[in-house]
Amino acid sequence: MSRMLTISCLQTSPRSTFRDASIEAIALAEKAMEKNPALICLPEYCGGLVSNKGRFTPPHEVEEKHPVLLSLKHFAKVNKVWIVVGSIAITGRDGKFFNRTLLLDSNGEVKCRYDKIHLFDIDLADNSHSFQESATVQSGERVSLAETPFGKLGFSVCYDLRFAHIYREMSKNGAEILMVPSAFTKKTGEAHWHVLNRARAIENGAFVISPCACGPIEGGGESYGHSLVVDPWGEILADGGVGSGVVTCQIEIDKVQETRNKIPSLRHDRDYDLRIIDASQ
Repeated sequence: MSRMLTISCLQTSPRSTFRDASIEAIALAEKAMEKNPALICLPEYCGGLVSNKGRFTPPHEVEEKHPVLLSLKHFAKVNKVWIVVGSIAITGRDGKFFNRTLLLDSNGEVKCRYDKIHLFDIDLADNSHSFQESATVQSGERVSLAETPFGKLGFSVCYDLRFAHIYREMSKNGAEILMVPSAFTKKTGEAHWHVLNRARAIENGAFVISPCACGPIEGGGESYGHSLVVDPWGEILADGGVGSGVVTCQIEIDKVQETRNKIPSLRHDRDYDLRIIDASQ
């Protein structure tokens, strides 16, 4: 019997306060429950986001007191639904915070944590697009996989999407669903978002679930939206478009092994030596 999973991605807008972020997240989660999902997924910085001259300065709090997290834990418990809290700002050290993803079970308990490893420090050539996430965010050091009743989930956040080796390692260790909660910028999203998500799915024969924030960020910047569900063959099953809302999709988890049997590239990886040859002479 096939393993089926109904997933809802909440496409929220960047909010500047805990209160506004919580109100939108819960409202969209309630809307999502009309389709009876087993798993609800939120975007990066779903707990609030503000930009100040390219530096991210969202509201942050210690995990046990974070008001948006507390609201979502309560929602998960009351509605008996698993939730991927895309990421929230958790107070860290030296004035910085962690950009943290949390997996909540249907009792509202935290089952897995992942702190974003690769931080978004970019400056495009035309100087129109500059961000330095590392100025305020403390990088994580561990990749996280979670065994769940509906399959093994691998976690990443936004800019991590450009680092293919993380997804390869997770997939070699059994990940069937690769989570990529994001607040991808509009400029880079238009150029790369769909291609990168499809590439990670195809390379690893895995589902890629990428809830993405949409709309302007207070203080500068704009998120792309287009929350995606991509199957192991690289087909886009759902696309959230540009506005706030809910994307719900049913996926067949067994397609992961089916695809990996057809193209067993995970088993074909080989170690190799790299030589650099000076052929200029």
